[in-house]
Amino acid sequence: MASSRPPKYLLVFDFDETIINENSDDSIVRAAPGQALPEHIRQSFREGFYNEYMQRVLAYMGDQGVKMGDFKAVYENIPLSPGMPDLFQFLSKNHELFEIILISDANMFGIECKLRAAGFYSLFRKIFSNPSSFDKRGYFTLGPYHSHKCLDCPANMCKRKILTEYLAERAQEEVEFERVFYVGDGANDFCPSVTLTSADVAFPRKGYPMHQMTQEMEKKQPGTFQATVVPWESATEVARYLQELLKKKC
Repeated sequence: MASSRPPKYLLVFDFDETIINENSDDSIVRAAPGQALPEHIRQSFREGFYNEYMQRVLAYMGDQGVKMGDFKAVYENIPLSPGMPDLFQFLSKNHELFEIILISDANMFGIECKLRAAGFYSLFRKIFSNPSSFDKRGYFTLGPYHSHKCLDCPANMCKRKILTEYLAERAQEEVEFERVFYVGDGANDFCPSVTLTSADVAFPRKGYPMHQMTQEMEKKQPGTFQATVVPWESATEVARYLQELLKKKC
């Protein structure tokens, strides 16, 4: 009989350089003529306004005749990060224990393409990412996810706001998690991980900004970062940690 009990754990994933081994915004340039962007577009990037920059990149690619199928082919072929298939297979076997969500500053179309191609789309209860679609001309368009007041995050997305609101929404639905696990790599993954409690676990990708920022915080303000920090090079290490945790609970 199917279990009617709510999942015990919330598992939050980032997408770029976490689930996949590249930044998907950089990857799609492979569909551009000569697999490169003109200098004037590359020079237009401003720190904290990456979403706006990508809107210009996509408009240029549309002008060059790049179509939905071209983008789809690139997304589907982006390699997964080391060990990620092992982690997803482990989660598939234990799906009743984990509620899995994805919070990413990439875009909905690209994420869905990759997860469906990899066979893991159905694992995710919810995906939070920038809205994207193809307009009447066939141009790939991108919007901001939301607006927020966080000074540490890009103008279009604060992952802390998304995670906090999600937990509050689930609590109203009488779903409270014993623990939250957060798997990420970037500076924008550090922001939500600061809200994790001592019961929770942050899995920063080793040597990436999220990992460096947790180390810096621990040096400057010991004990401020409350979650257990488990750095990973292969997602197999994340699977192993979760497996050990489940054994202890049995």
